[in-house]
Amino acid sequence: MSVAGVVGGVVQPLVVVAGSPFLVGVMRQVRARLEGRAGAGIGQPWRDLRKLFGKEPITPRGTSEVFRLAPMVLVATTLVVAVVVPFVTTDSALDPVADLFAVVALLAAGTVALALAGLDTGTAFGGMGASREMTIIALVEPTLLVAIFALSVRVGSTNLAAIVSSTLHDPSRVISPVSLLAAVALTVVIVAENGRLPVDNPSTHLELTMVHEAMVLEYAGPDLALVELASAMRLSVFLGLLANLFVPWGIATTAAPLAVLGGVIAVAVKVTVLGGLLAAGEVFLAKLRLFRVPELLAGSFLLALLAVAASFFLA
Repeated sequence: MSVAGVVGGVVQPLVVVAGSPFLVGVMRQVRARLEGRAGAGIGQPWRDLRKLFGKEPITPRGTSEVFRLAPMVLVATTLVVAVVVPFVTTDSALDPVADLFAVVALLAAGTVALALAGLDTGTAFGGMGASREMTIIALVEPTLLVAIFALSVRVGSTNLAAIVSSTLHDPSRVISPVSLLAAVALTVVIVAENGRLPVDNPSTHLELTMVHEAMVLEYAGPDLALVELASAMRLSVFLGLLANLFVPWGIATTAAPLAVLGGVIAVAVKVTVLGGLLAAGEVFLAKLRLFRVPELLAGSFLLALLAVAASFFLA
């Protein structure tokens, strides 16, 4: 564990927690402008969270500890990922946990906890949303593993910090067929994992089309605030992972204050730009019918497999 890793482990979760609601606000504002609306401003998600945290906690009758603990599990797993993944510095605070398989397992654990909470409510919409989410995650997680594994082949390690450092020292890898195929596959994963169009519509009010929102219909007050905050943090984590795996420039290689500040600014700019592009793309997309979603995710898995094959043949 290096000094840079410790500094990154302290700074990164603070940046993710503080900046994630603003990222959601930027994305909503981009969509609003492109649709000809004024928008509520980039600070509206934080105002909504403050209002929800100030409300009285309400728990539906008949639910168990699974329902009550799911928001905290979702936040905790995302925070651990924010600590260990190299976003601001190339070194990780907990290097063994920065492994590809450990990070994907942590992200999947949060999703499973939320799905179990949807089932625990005993409502039709909660069960429907949980069932759809499990279908999606069963197709998404292998793609996430294989896409990043394609990058790890040429490094000889599944450690995310090692992959980022390797790309930083050899920028030509960014435009290689392996990186391009893996980047497209990972982009589809991000869209599906975070319930964005065309897989899911985060602003829908039609229960029959919901996936993520159907699982959290019964949450209110501080619990809903934790779910919303964790969802924004997961989006930031995924976009930060995409940015630093393929465009790691600006990340701090030392613990010097200016280098760390530069790393914070770099990751904030990259994630904001990616979020803005994602929001702009959603304006021109319609939600896919549910039975079409596996076809999209299967296509992304095929691209990830091609990336792995290319990493061996072009090594």
